[in-house]
Amino acid sequence: MESTSTSTTPMNMNMMMQEEEVEKINGSRLRLLSLLASKNRDYLLSPSTAGTQVKISDLESKVIGIYFSANWYEPCQKFTVVLANAYEQLKNYDPGFEVVFVSSDEDLDSFNNYRASMPWLSIPFSDLDTKRALNRRFDIEGMPCLIILQPNDIHEDSTIQDGVDLIYRYGIQAYPFTRKKLDELLLQEKNKHENQSLKDLLTNHDKDFLIAHSIPDSLPEVGIKMRQHVPTASLSGKTLGLYFSAQWCSPAEKFTPKLASIYEKINQNLTPNNEMGFEIVFVSSDRDQTAFDSYFTTMPWLALPFGDPNIKRLTKYFDVQDIPSLVILGPDGKTVTKHGRNLVNLYEESAYPFTRGRIELLERKMDEEGSKLPKFEYHIGHSHELMLVSEGNGGGPFICCDCEEQGAGWAYQCMECGYEVHPKCVRAVDHGI
Repeated sequence: MESTSTSTTPMNMNMMMQEEEVEKINGSRLRLLSLLASKNRDYLLSPSTAGTQVKISDLESKVIGIYFSANWYEPCQKFTVVLANAYEQLKNYDPGFEVVFVSSDEDLDSFNNYRASMPWLSIPFSDLDTKRALNRRFDIEGMPCLIILQPNDIHEDSTIQDGVDLIYRYGIQAYPFTRKKLDELLLQEKNKHENQSLKDLLTNHDKDFLIAHSIPDSLPEVGIKMRQHVPTASLSGKTLGLYFSAQWCSPAEKFTPKLASIYEKINQNLTPNNEMGFEIVFVSSDRDQTAFDSYFTTMPWLALPFGDPNIKRLTKYFDVQDIPSLVILGPDGKTVTKHGRNLVNLYEESAYPFTRGRIELLERKMDEEGSKLPKFEYHIGHSHELMLVSEGNGGGPFICCDCEEQGAGWAYQCMECGYEVHPKCVRAVDHGI
């Protein structure tokens, strides 16, 4: 008698592999969704004031944004407004997107008040175990944080960790937040930056000028001061700094006068025969015309008029999330660096013209000087001994605890509490330099 058996053909093997993949996908998806639930809860809170329940299983086919936030942290409040606007737009465009709020609020009243500003779902405030599990699962180190999960996808690299940055940079254009979509946006951004010009950045259909300070003798009998108009084309061939700042910005209180001094020194040291010069354009985030006028009087450079529509466009284009910020453009109008503030703090007027070659030269010089510094120092502003560190042996970007400005490269660091200062700040205080 012949025995019968099921042969394993290439077609059968392929079908088996597909079935296994589907099982893995479904199993993985269920595990991810189970992170949103608890033993006694299979629902989320709706955005309505009544707090009606929405089944977690309803989210299985959706792109999910898990939003870690808290009402007491201002950057969270700011991003919540931005995310809510994007969420409402996406809901009208495609109902396949949902956000789930994971709260770090102080108490139930704060949670409810904050949730009232959100048009999406929430994990109940009392479910501490689920919130802890989500924080561990996605290794949350700061807020706001938006984790994007794709439907029916088990691959770790499909999880988007930087949803906050994507919403700030691209808004709803980033949807559905897949790697393919993000690669397309990055390519578009790269092409746009490679082809940018001063005219494209600073002008619009009805304005092709910047403003300088008031003309002193303008209509003195009525006390009116007129702003000078400077053609945008006059900046062609110059190295240009776009200075994003505002009068209300406390870090700018120290940096703006420092930048003004360095701006003057750079232009004083230029050789007219072979250098076109350095100019800065103030891009204001002031809240009203009065604040803008008052702040602009402290600056020796040019500005976009208050309320100019290019201000919001430039802020988004250069992904400016914190001010003050200094973006440097080369004589050809192309972006040299978005880290001008840090370079000014590190190298002062020597940073000009901010090119990669110039900075590499300064870095080598800094390394040479740093290798000659004492390995340990005592700083009058700190009680513990400080150790000299660099990026190669435990250092890295930092905020100087003495001058409160950015730093990188060499630093004196306290191994006990993390206190860090620029080497020049230690010398300035301890050695009278």
